[in-house]
Amino acid sequence: MNPVTKNKITVIGAGLAGCEAAWQIARRGIDVELIEMKPVRFSPAHHSEGFAELICSNSLKAARVESAAGLLKEEMRRMGSLLMTCADRCRVDAGGALAVDRDLFSAAVTQAIRENPHIEVVRREANEIPRDGITVVASGPLTDGALAEDIRSLCGDGLSFFDAAAPIVTAESIDRSICFAASRYDKGGDDAYLNCPMNKDEYTAFYQALVGAERAPVHGFDVQNPKVYEGCMPVEVMAGRGEDTLRFGPLKPVGLRDPRTGHRPWAVVQLRMENSAGTLYNLVGFQTNLKWGEQKRVFRMIPGLQNAEFMRYGVMHRNTFLDSPRLLDLDFSLRSQPQIFFAGQMTGVEGYMESGVSGLMAGVNAARRLQGKSPVVLPEVTMTGALCRHVAQSPTNNFQPMGANFGVLPPLEEHIRDKKLRYAALSQRALEALQICLPDL
Repeated sequence: MNPVTKNKITVIGAGLAGCEAAWQIARRGIDVELIEMKPVRFSPAHHSEGFAELICSNSLKAARVESAAGLLKEEMRRMGSLLMTCADRCRVDAGGALAVDRDLFSAAVTQAIRENPHIEVVRREANEIPRDGITVVASGPLTDGALAEDIRSLCGDGLSFFDAAAPIVTAESIDRSICFAASRYDKGGDDAYLNCPMNKDEYTAFYQALVGAERAPVHGFDVQNPKVYEGCMPVEVMAGRGEDTLRFGPLKPVGLRDPRTGHRPWAVVQLRMENSAGTLYNLVGFQTNLKWGEQKRVFRMIPGLQNAEFMRYGVMHRNTFLDSPRLLDLDFSLRSQPQIFFAGQMTGVEGYMESGVSGLMAGVNAARRLQGKSPVVLPEVTMTGALCRHVAQSPTNNFQPMGANFGVLPPLEEHIRDKKLRYAALSQRALEALQICLPDL
């Protein structure tokens, strides 16, 4: 493979995927021009000038290596991920999950990028993809305007659905005489979550208010037939599926006992620590598109939140992704123009670290393309390799985003009935396979 003549790589977007891509390119001694439109222009979902801004939740999902999300994060650590280095440094107590102080996390990533001598940050809006060199497009799922039109000219129409963010309340406004600190089945310590218990009557009243609450209009998008993505479904949409849907979903009371009664509640709303200072909590699973006044009215019906002070209300925003199996190769390059790479949620991965690992692999392979080397494709038994194959090789008739899960991995040669043991074996197999590949990375 012949090397590309231009000795600099352009990365568009300083979100999770773009920062990871830029970092991986730079750590290989290659100069990067990182184009970021903030603060010249903000998307509807972004508010901070910092890089790698977390939008929906501050949780990066399960921490243990024997979980799918934990395995992905461990693979990223071993591959030299900037995001994982910063996340481990900025973590807050979240039981069995890895959650971060989002402001400290963004600041850490921003500082690392700005201090890297191989990365030049350019604050402007990208209106087109350069065609005279290698580019990694990581502009995010809210890409619009001239850049979106340029992408459409290369790739055809994308698909749109709605993504929702959960509200955040102050810790001091939570009634601790009602809420109690505990993790399900006493796993992960008692400081990770605050629990708002509901009896049957309280839940029924809350449910009826929730499904009857007025929703905010979604401006600029097709609201006649929105595709609501299952991985970030608004709580009011989930509730509309049936009165018990929430009780068997984000409000499930299993593994918890109300210390006031000694019994398991009918339903439980969990609050997760939002920052390292413990001054903010988010409502777990409460992504929503209710009007702000309705959010205040309905969510204050939750026991313990009757005087809740909302620091951020839930908001709804667009998410667009490519028909990647038709368009992208396993290295995240565009089949029709291999000097152009895509990374992040727009490729069809779902989740913070899934977005990050797509940026990692796109960055590694963009650098290798510049150096005239063959791309690195990890084995499908690794979580990273499996996600790459989901992006590039899924059936194209109904391509949907995918997050890390053990279902995307090939089964073990010998079936293990016990789920925990099976997951542990899958994780061990993945890390052993990754270790063999690390010299190429």
